[in-house]
Amino acid sequence: MIASLTSTVTSHVASQGVYAVFVLMAIDAVFPAASELVMLYAGAVAAGVFASAHHVSLFGAHVGFGAGAFVVLALAGTLGYLAGAIVGWAIGLYGWRQIHVTPERFARAERWFARWGKVGVLVGRVTPVVRSFVSIPAGALRMPLAPYTLLTLVGSAIWAFGIAGIGYGLGSSYKRFDHGFKYAEYAVVVGVVLLAAYLAFRWLQAAKVSRRRADDPAR
Repeated sequence: MIASLTSTVTSHVASQGVYAVFVLMAIDAVFPAASELVMLYAGAVAAGVFASAHHVSLFGAHVGFGAGAFVVLALAGTLGYLAGAIVGWAIGLYGWRQIHVTPERFARAERWFARWGKVGVLVGRVTPVVRSFVSIPAGALRMPLAPYTLLTLVGSAIWAFGIAGIGYGLGSSYKRFDHGFKYAEYAVVVGVVLLAAYLAFRWLQAAKVSRRRADDPAR
């Protein structure tokens, strides 16, 4: 199952190129979607390593492979993540109460942002896993959109160009690297699945508590 999931992510990047990178990175801005693997593979695709990726194109224009393809794919990851992050910010701003965030968890997020402020957004964007859980709290705590967008753009660009650069730099060595790195990929995917299961469990528990409080006439 894990191998299939990893293969699905990489095959989409190879076949759909720019569009797959944009969408997957947008998802990763609000929910972990293996952005490390997406951008690493995107960099290797830009280097022309895989036979399944015939060329990189953008809106029908042939980009090919090489430095130009690398810039296009890295920008797709950067802008895709930014788009998803803005959606996540809006969800936090307008709908965080509907996703049953407990007062305790909201208070923890508030303390974290109070301590780190705007720098916390930038640092969070280049921190694995954590980077997917910055958007909604930032909106819920009403962080101004302009600095949030700028810091997210800088952080996502560092992340996307950095990880894609590793894949691009490996070039023809990527296949050997990927074979040896496969177990680490599996560990990342397992960690994401477990984290998602834990968050879903906490969300259900919080929803039950909220319903009990609403049904309790003494409150």
